Amino acid sequence: MTQTSNESTVCCSDIENLFPTGFFKALGDPNRIALMARLAICCDSKTVSELSDCCPTDLSVVSRHLGTLREAGIVESEKRGREVFYRLRYDQLAKSLRQMADAIEECCAGPGQWRSAAETIGGSE
Repeated sequence: MTQTSNESTVCCSDIENLFPTGFFKALGDPNRIALMARLAICCDSKTVSELSDCCPTDLSVVSRHLGTLREAGIVESEKRGREVFYRLRYDQLAKSLRQMADAIEECCAGPGQWRSAAETIGGSE
């Protein structure tokens, strides 16, 4: 029989809201990371065909990957005529990552709980 503690659920019970599963699913595939990086490097909107050279997959698969990134709020799309242009949502991505980092720092690594590697090496206590 395994015992569980309620301490972790009480400590930071609302932190789960900052970690949406769709966000991490979207970032969990190397092709989607490559697409995201390509959009970040370009700093501009690109079509599926313009983005497809970064991934060794079929155009329809690239389109599905972009759809997953769009559903997660990482990219946005705009239809112009017969083509769909995708761009990275820099502001939303940065905001989400900052909120997650702040929540982890506030909840899980409170003052005095952890020492940095520099402190450990330097012998500071």
